[in-house]
Amino acid sequence: MGFQIIGTGSALPAKVLTNAELSRMVETNDEWIRTRVGVGSRHIAVVETTSDLAAEAARKALEMSSTSPEDLDLIITATITPDAVCPTVAGTVQQRLGASCPAFDINSACSGFLFALETAAGFFAAGKVKKALVIGAERISKILDWEDRSTCVIFGDGAGAAVLEAGDGYLASELVTAGGDDVIRIAGYHGTSPFSTVPAEKPVVFMEGQETFKFAVNALCEHINSLCGRLGITPADLQHIVPHQANIRIIQMAARKLKLPMEMFVTDIETTGNTAAASVPIALDDLNRSGRLKKGDLVAMTAFGGGLSSAGCILRW
Repeated sequence: MGFQIIGTGSALPAKVLTNAELSRMVETNDEWIRTRVGVGSRHIAVVETTSDLAAEAARKALEMSSTSPEDLDLIITATITPDAVCPTVAGTVQQRLGASCPAFDINSACSGFLFALETAAGFFAAGKVKKALVIGAERISKILDWEDRSTCVIFGDGAGAAVLEAGDGYLASELVTAGGDDVIRIAGYHGTSPFSTVPAEKPVVFMEGQETFKFAVNALCEHINSLCGRLGITPADLQHIVPHQANIRIIQMAARKLKLPMEMFVTDIETTGNTAAASVPIALDDLNRSGRLKKGDLVAMTAFGGGLSSAGCILRW
């Protein structure tokens, strides 16, 4: 037994930070950002928390799927920016929705939403759930070095969610982890122990741009080719590809390597930036609500990020 997605939702903070505004904070400009990353603006949380965004996206997904919170058997949230170590974002969402099911968070950086889908798939396969809510939610702005133009221009805040129901829409999937912190690293809370001799690190995003770029392009292409091969189809047989919105040049290069038109790739990075684990579900919701997504369409989703981690799956809508 697997699942199918029956509803999607997304949420973005009210504040929009444009490249022009950002250029007054750090040495950069609109042309530099657009040329290297493809971002024109991003949403930045001012009063919204990660849980606020997650709950709003969840409500929209539940409404689209005509699902009551009481009908949920499971809630999983993928995030690297929870509001607190405890309680979890998923637990907070469960309370706000009025659900009464198990709820927990997972962390696999920007690949987190697809790792969460695979986790949910295990519960469906075991026959333990009939409906589940999977969320990707991030407030990346709180872990950025706003004086580092190589990172602060890339990211934004937001959340995306999907309601899953038992079915046969989840056709193929794969997860990859190549452990290490030399390419992408975000230090955690140092703690208050008087016994610790571990040096404190600034808890902000560190990223080796060129290495990240190469890893991302290879991961995107390898997942698409591998998953299509397992299903006995070619990438050209897909109707849509929803990639992690890390950098428009990553997506463009992958499209060339796969010999696919850019029109097959769902992109919203120009207005959202990189929202980490929220990136794929926000883009999926955009695709779904635009009317471009039709019943029976083959949809591939891919993600890549810290860990290093990557993931891919193919769904029949």
